[in-house]
Amino acid sequence: MASSNLSQVAFKHALKNASEHGKASVGAVTGRVIGELPQAKSDMKLTMKAISEAVSEANSLSKQQIEEKLKQFVFEEKKPQQEKEWLLPGAEKGKVVTRFLPEPNGYPHLGHAKSAWLSRTIADQWEGKCLLRFDDTNPEAESKEFVEAIARDLQWLGLKFDGKPLYSSDFIPQLYALVLQLFDKRKGFVCTCNQQTIASNRENKKECACRAKSAKQNKIDWQLMLDGKMAAGTAIVRFAGDMKSDNTVMRDPTLFRIIEAPHFRQGTKYRVWPTYDFSQVLDSLSGVTHALRSKEYELRDELYYSLLDSLGLRKPFVYGFSRLNIKGNALSKRVIKPLVLGGGLLGWDDPRLLTIAGLRRRGLLPTAIKQFVLSFGLSKVESQPTIEKLLVENRKMLDSIAQRRFFVDNPVALEVSGQPASLSHATAHNHPTDKTKGTREISAPGSYFICASDASALGKGDVFRLKDSCNVKIASKTPKKISGEYAGTELLEGKKVQWAPDKKGEFLACKLLVPGNLLNEQGEFDKESMHSREGYCEKSCEKLALGEVIQFERVGFCRLDAKNKEGMVFVLSC
Repeated sequence: MASSNLSQVAFKHALKNASEHGKASVGAVTGRVIGELPQAKSDMKLTMKAISEAVSEANSLSKQQIEEKLKQFVFEEKKPQQEKEWLLPGAEKGKVVTRFLPEPNGYPHLGHAKSAWLSRTIADQWEGKCLLRFDDTNPEAESKEFVEAIARDLQWLGLKFDGKPLYSSDFIPQLYALVLQLFDKRKGFVCTCNQQTIASNRENKKECACRAKSAKQNKIDWQLMLDGKMAAGTAIVRFAGDMKSDNTVMRDPTLFRIIEAPHFRQGTKYRVWPTYDFSQVLDSLSGVTHALRSKEYELRDELYYSLLDSLGLRKPFVYGFSRLNIKGNALSKRVIKPLVLGGGLLGWDDPRLLTIAGLRRRGLLPTAIKQFVLSFGLSKVESQPTIEKLLVENRKMLDSIAQRRFFVDNPVALEVSGQPASLSHATAHNHPTDKTKGTREISAPGSYFICASDASALGKGDVFRLKDSCNVKIASKTPKKISGEYAGTELLEGKKVQWAPDKKGEFLACKLLVPGNLLNEQGEFDKESMHSREGYCEKSCEKLALGEVIQFERVGFCRLDAKNKEGMVFVLSC
């Protein structure tokens, strides 16, 4: 590797870094140089020497000189990362139809986002369609509230579907007609055995007497079910599967059951409802070519195809991908619902939850969620990642767009003597690199609040900088108050401290909610999974819109959750 080429590449990137950030940084330039010249790693001593010299030279130039010298260099445009193309059997351009199939019995979560984005992305890659079908065939568990929540969250995620949303309950007449065909083919029967007998027979691989009934008798019994002549729990329709099968799913599974509860859309129009397994024949009826679902349903694939074979219907390709499990968190409604209803959580949008509503309230971006869930692809490999990978993605995306503000928690008073009147206000940039976001004025009255953690690290004689204001030298210190002396305005390499003005009307009471993992190491709800930090933030925060995400410097990215008489409430995002 020629040293002249290394020096030239280093100088090029030093100029670029200085142009973008005002000053070039050795760390930032090193990454770019290694990226362009991987062989430079073979002699890091020489490489670092060239980079240090280039950074020093770039930082000695005026802005105009930097821009002029940059014109002699060519920078490769970074190509956007292409989404992986997933190959599926039978996939043809323009003919692929996928579907997202949520049951409206709870609020959608990160697992739903994975399923929906996989189905949408695959359809787009094959220039096909993706349908949305609400699987609403259990009136006891489903509601309009959940349909609206799913629709709202899908829209927020940026997911779009082809055509109008479908509802499984709208296809009940077609499903009723299909079950009659099963009776005719002796592939379905009305079973009046009690639950204990059914369970025992299934365990012992034994057919029940009801299976021997004629098609005519099954149709008579079916009509009695429809007419209300049989009570809930006294009769079900079962598929005539294979009671000897090692796959327990195939041991004459239930296809229809009686449910008397009114349906949120159909009212009391129907009292006999299809199970999940039978309603899946709607994939074939609605034109779906590729049905994607989590791997937990894989044992049901055999039943899926057997039903379609028995009815003479076209068979879509079914693919099972790994279920999304996040360490220290829960996606299951069985875990979450009691906590929501019991008051242990703030609601379905509690920022500790991985519901889409909870992630939105926490300040997660839809694009970060999309990138996170698609990163798992169609893999069947089970894993249990932490939420940190998603938070890192979110941080990267927020960094370039979120404005900066000051927050002081557990505040300690600071009095600065000798501060010139000309420094009674500080000017702070709303963003460290994006100057288009402008500046803000912060009152700097000589009386301040600083964080207790910063105060504890300072001792008499120490000099530190009030960020974007002036330098202070510690004169004396007590647990409640620090006295300091004005020490100039030249930039210091040492400690920079966030602050809030100790002047009436110039600071706001502020609470920061800090969500953690919902579950402890034993998999139980952690009652201490959210704590709060209280203190003050700068007055400019009152102009923020509800839901806006900013960065409290040296704290993290935070979303404004509420404004009230007591002050501002933020949620720590990442």
